[in-house]
Amino acid sequence: MASSPSGGSNGGTVFGSLDYSAGLEIKTRSVEQTLVPLVSQITTLINHKDKPKRSEKTLRAIQRVGQAVNQAVGRFVTVGEAISKENEELKEEMNIACNEAKRAGENIAVLTDVSTFDQPESDGRSGVFADKTGMIKAARLLLSSVTKVLVLADRIVVKQIITSRNKVLATMEQLEKVSSFQEFVQIFSQFGNEMVEFAHLTGDRQNDLKDEKKKARMAAARAVLEKCTMMLLTASKTCLRHPDCESARINKEGVFHRMRLALEQVIEIVTDARPNGEGDMPPISIYSGIRELKCKIESLRENRYGLCKETLSAMLELILEHTEDFTDSAYTSHEHRERILELSSQARLELESLISVWMQLQSFNNKEIAEDMELAIIRNCQCLNELRRELHIAAMTLSADLLKLHADCVTLKTLKIAGADGNLEAVAELTCRLSEQKEQLVEICRLLRHVSGTEPLEITCIHAQDTFQVIGPQIISAAQTLAIHPSSKIAKENLDVFCEAWESQLNDMSILIREIGDVFEGRRGEKRTYLSLPRPGKHSVNLKTVKPVQLDSEEQAKVAKLGLELRLLTSDADSETEKWEDQENEIVRQGQSMSSMAYSMYLFTRGEGLLKTTQDLFHQAEIFAEEGLRLSSSLHIFSNQLEEEDKTILLNELEKLPAICQQLLVTAKSLVQGKCPTFMKVDASIQKTKVVMNVLLQILPVYYKFMRKYKSGKVSLGSPPSWRDRRLPKGVSEDSIDGKNANSFGVKSLEQHMANMTFLESK
Repeated sequence: MASSPSGGSNGGTVFGSLDYSAGLEIKTRSVEQTLVPLVSQITTLINHKDKPKRSEKTLRAIQRVGQAVNQAVGRFVTVGEAISKENEELKEEMNIACNEAKRAGENIAVLTDVSTFDQPESDGRSGVFADKTGMIKAARLLLSSVTKVLVLADRIVVKQIITSRNKVLATMEQLEKVSSFQEFVQIFSQFGNEMVEFAHLTGDRQNDLKDEKKKARMAAARAVLEKCTMMLLTASKTCLRHPDCESARINKEGVFHRMRLALEQVIEIVTDARPNGEGDMPPISIYSGIRELKCKIESLRENRYGLCKETLSAMLELILEHTEDFTDSAYTSHEHRERILELSSQARLELESLISVWMQLQSFNNKEIAEDMELAIIRNCQCLNELRRELHIAAMTLSADLLKLHADCVTLKTLKIAGADGNLEAVAELTCRLSEQKEQLVEICRLLRHVSGTEPLEITCIHAQDTFQVIGPQIISAAQTLAIHPSSKIAKENLDVFCEAWESQLNDMSILIREIGDVFEGRRGEKRTYLSLPRPGKHSVNLKTVKPVQLDSEEQAKVAKLGLELRLLTSDADSETEKWEDQENEIVRQGQSMSSMAYSMYLFTRGEGLLKTTQDLFHQAEIFAEEGLRLSSSLHIFSNQLEEEDKTILLNELEKLPAICQQLLVTAKSLVQGKCPTFMKVDASIQKTKVVMNVLLQILPVYYKFMRKYKSGKVSLGSPPSWRDRRLPKGVSEDSIDGKNANSFGVKSLEQHMANMTFLESK
């Protein structure tokens, strides 16, 4: 269902009864957000319709709004009709929806037309809004038909993804059967192009999904495909060079199998298909179990008879059964194990006590037992919270220790040397050591999933667990191949690629642990969205001078390492700004804006997000640097209100910011041609962005300290009010409705959305 309308009590009441998207489930944000301005526009008309007295100016303004809606719908319908001509299977449904939308738009234009009422003022006022039922009917038809068109268009995007997947699968089958290098090179070139197309389509879909679980599953599947593309190249080349080598064949088959599973997962997500069998779904985590049990326990306050004691006991036993993953682990410390067992026993006793009091309450409903019941509920929830906290500490401590232990990847380095020396005995010994490390990391992931705190993070933990489980044996088979053929450059390159994937997953694990900690401490929140990218029709002159470049897999892997550090810096910046009481403070908002932009640059290093090409990245870096200069200016203004000593401290911290922002600006605007210079510019842009973020992290706490100091001293400090000028109003008053700002209500977004749809871009 699209977002419910707002804009006034009457309008809200009217539209609350309109089932304008009946039977249509909206799965993407773009479709939902496209409907919001239209809902707001129609709500505005309905609100004004209920008012008995309106000036001539207001009537003329409402007419312009009605005409603007009709014109936007007309352009929207034109695009919809063009789509229907190219997609025969949707032609009939699309044409019906387009005709309904066109008719509804025309009706709204007629109902808001005051030109036929150029009579005495009183007559015009009473006549123009006489048909209230007609306006509601037209509004309902318009919203319903526009929603149908958007959802039908969305189905075409899904169809594109399926078609792209089928192309990739067909080419993979050819790659698997090739017997010569020449044939492989030709087919792999085609495969690379198809994977780029598939990555773009699925990346856009991932960013657009409303369901966070689906978004996390899509991210995991796309990460597998991204890393496996390079593995497929080197594993296939190794197999072609050494066709009789069994370990090379096993290595290659593992890559193809994993890619097929990832492709299938993407299609399951975009088509909303269920995995085969309930058994494929991961078991419930301890965090989810505790959350559900606490809800059931707390619901006893309102509903004393709606739950049986066996249900509560079964839920607790399932949670405690999962705690055995911690207590049975060889890596859990003795202190943590004893504490978990102690809290598990206490949880059983507390629940038994609760059930006993609850049963007494069924027979003797008096005040004293009711108070005992409330106390028992509180004690149970507290005990469950303590258990969850102890499990969290145990998992995080173990994870940090093991990651630190394996961070230098000594085993991988030694394994490469042994393979290159052809030392089969040493390779066998080192593979045993690597297998042990793999089991440790798999266990970390399993424990972290239990305490992850959100379903998307649970999915990320499962993905990490699967990755270590699969890549470990693949490294071993690649090392065995190299040991058998120690002079083979291709076999060496193949082992390097798998080892890099292992190291990359270790880096991802450190970020995952940080995010789980943020959730547990309550620091995690939705990032603000800052529309810093050029929109269609804007800035086009600036962007034509340089041809955008796509990084290849090797370059993407290099910048991904830089991106990990950038990701940690944005997390620190978010943690710093989230603790501030005044979230609308201009300095806070500028800091959040810069963090959001840096985060989008981090996503680029992973091949995700809105930044698709190097030119997108450079434009984002330019906007980021300009925002840094604006922040510097705001802080200088603020410093003038401080005492001399405090002012000096702040300015000392601030002095680096303008210089590094100017350097980044110069880098982002510099013209380069060719693949190598472009990659160097990407590297420099990300490096300088990291420096800016480091400076920002030094400045923000100082500013925060002085703000608190002066507020506690009841000294009035100003904050630049420019952000207030940029905010859109929540509602629209009568006087604000005129022709010049009718488009600010968003009526243009209909045709803009359709024009930006992926299937039109590919024409």
